[in-house]
Amino acid sequence: MTLNESQSGGDPTPHFTAPVIQDNPTGWGPCELPEQYKDMPYQPFSKGDRLGKISDWTGAAFQDKKYANKYASQFGSGSQYAYYHEEDESTFHLVDTTRVQKPPYQRGRFRANQRNMRGGRGGRNNVQSGGMQSLGKGLKARDSYKKSQVRKWGQGRPQIKIRDASVTVKPDWSTIEEMDFPRLGKLSLPNIKEGEDVVCCGELEYYDKTYDRVNVKNEKPLQSVNRIFHTVTTTDDPVIRKLSKTEGNVYATDAILATIMCCTRSNYSWDIVIEKIGDKLFFDKRDNTEFDLLTVNETSVEPPQDDGNSLNSPRNLALEATFINHNFSQQVLKSGEKEPRYKFDEPNPFISEEEEGEVASVAYRYKKWDLGGGITLVARCEHDAVVQSPNGELQFLTIKALNEWDSKLANGVEWRQKLDIQRGAVLANELRNNACKLAKWTVQALLAGSDQIKFGYVSRAHVRDSSKHVILGTQQYKPAEFATQINLNMDNAWGILRCIIDIVMKQKDGKYLIMKDPNKPMIRLYDIPDNTFESDGESESDEDSPQDSTAFQGLYPYNTATKR
Repeated sequence: MTLNESQSGGDPTPHFTAPVIQDNPTGWGPCELPEQYKDMPYQPFSKGDRLGKISDWTGAAFQDKKYANKYASQFGSGSQYAYYHEEDESTFHLVDTTRVQKPPYQRGRFRANQRNMRGGRGGRNNVQSGGMQSLGKGLKARDSYKKSQVRKWGQGRPQIKIRDASVTVKPDWSTIEEMDFPRLGKLSLPNIKEGEDVVCCGELEYYDKTYDRVNVKNEKPLQSVNRIFHTVTTTDDPVIRKLSKTEGNVYATDAILATIMCCTRSNYSWDIVIEKIGDKLFFDKRDNTEFDLLTVNETSVEPPQDDGNSLNSPRNLALEATFINHNFSQQVLKSGEKEPRYKFDEPNPFISEEEEGEVASVAYRYKKWDLGGGITLVARCEHDAVVQSPNGELQFLTIKALNEWDSKLANGVEWRQKLDIQRGAVLANELRNNACKLAKWTVQALLAGSDQIKFGYVSRAHVRDSSKHVILGTQQYKPAEFATQINLNMDNAWGILRCIIDIVMKQKDGKYLIMKDPNKPMIRLYDIPDNTFESDGESESDEDSPQDSTAFQGLYPYNTATKR
């Protein structure tokens, strides 16, 4: 008796129990996925795919070139199995993609000539001398190329220097929020209506239309106009202090708003202090800061590098640009006691009897905007001049100056050659190199409600002298049209501002600071102690000291009051 017979109770017939299988008539593999493999990524493959080897340590030495894709799936390589390096390599750039021309001795030409010309002794000698000659030329070419690359990358394109923050972050400051520019660029607050005038004060001179006829062949020297410019911050503005009791709950100046609204275009570091008192927010600039200086080539591919006291260091260029703007905005006006002026109902609130000197032509509009959600913004905006339009209407102007310092160092176009015949190319270059500054000017003109924004093109009289300048031309735009041309989206600008307002409104009462990271495209919001920066605060007598009221006078001969 067999084993099967004894186990089956004497039945000699063998038994076989077939396993349960899942039939998949339309494909290959199981129909139902087991629970333990439910969330695992699956690489599809067909019956014809070769599975290949588990591991191959031979590298490319024994690679089957005839069937290079023998083990490749017909569905392509799945990205879920791709290898990604953990370190961020986005900061690495290929420096030079130019193919280096090989010298003859590396191209095989010398050996080929040697094979083809073995006919006689003279030929052999000629080939050898020719080969050595080629070899010498090749070595010279290679050495020359290396030297040119060293000059090109060592001098012409210096490494971008790590920038310093506009303010030192103290250990007791806590970070509330980090907002990167891509995220801020997606914000939007549409349908914000034009601001409503609350108070208008100051007086304006008329624009001199003869400057519209200035060109490269008919240039005019830039004059030094000794006038006082007030750059008073929000909480020191007597009008805003008065309005804060009856109007709005968020307060700022047009310069502060423009800096926040255009923050995604900025590269240099800046900071703004926010004070929350109850349900009110006050946006301020710090004392003794360079907030009001104009940047130069900030958004250029190769921005100016800080060479200390160099003529073209970022700070000296900023001082020069500010000097040019202040003087240009006053020179192009019809000044004089007999010339007419446009006066608002209220006088300039920053003129004091103790102040000596003539005050610049400026008018202030205190306007309010309803941002929705119970947020009402009150801000001080500025006009620089008025002009009579051809149909007799009075138009308000914002006047700004673009300046040329060294077209070669700035990788720009020479204005004296291109401005009269290719003004569009000059402006396009300025839009590329000074995108942030131009966007801020446009926002300020839109907030103030200026009818025109007037640009002046001012260049150095001599490229190595930053104290003498000439006006080469002017150009004007309607602010809304210019905003469209530079891709300035005001819905996004209002969205960025509203985002910051909402974040601070949720915090407890106290002092906060927004700072643009000096080397990364992001802004940070810090909670800072209430007494921060007060140790740097001076008494009233210090605030009105000569060195403050004539800022920049050590470098350029004009007055700029910085009363705070």
